[in-house]
Amino acid sequence: MMNLTNIIAPHNAHPFVYSGTTLEHAKAVMIMIHGRGSTAQNILSLVDELNVDGIVYIAPQASDYSWYPYSFLSPVKMNEPGRSSGLSVIDSIANQLSEYGFTSDKIFLLGFSQGACLSLEYAARFPKKVAAVFGLSGGLIGDRSELINYYGDLQGTEIFLGCSDIDPHIPLQRINETEQIFLSLNAKVEKRIYNGMGHTVNNDEIDFIRCALSKS
Repeated sequence: MMNLTNIIAPHNAHPFVYSGTTLEHAKAVMIMIHGRGSTAQNILSLVDELNVDGIVYIAPQASDYSWYPYSFLSPVKMNEPGRSSGLSVIDSIANQLSEYGFTSDKIFLLGFSQGACLSLEYAARFPKKVAAVFGLSGGLIGDRSELINYYGDLQGTEIFLGCSDIDPHIPLQRINETEQIFLSLNAKVEKRIYNGMGHTVNNDEIDFIRCALSKS
């Protein structure tokens, strides 16, 4: 498990944005991580499409609209300190939620594009049972030679990997590598590759997420 103490934290200065019900009345929480060039408010626009009651949705904002500067396929050191700061933001939210009585198995994690990469990296580097992780057009971060040293037990956590077969930013090979790493961490992986879709979110993915939230 990674240690995020004493890191430089460029993303921690931005407040979180909320949607859905209140923490006091929520049955579960979903942390939503936006993509490069986007905003917390933008990723929260998915809430209306999901239309599930009893969930509080929390979205942090990246500094300068980007969690890290280069492609997620670049060597990890090129994307520091942004990558580690982004992971720290997610961890901070999860820790604060525990103070409200939300155990990790009541916390969902969703990200799109760069946000999907960060969400999946968090789940793999901080392995524990969570409600589910939805990686929409993303994969684990780092040069291929760095896809190592993943340890721990996700205890059957459902990992959703949805991506186009022709996504210009996310190679299919990295999706497959991500799938294998999560399987090695005892996750249940649902991988869906969409022919000719492009870099976006589709209705099938929304339906899958809605169904998972409804069961919480």
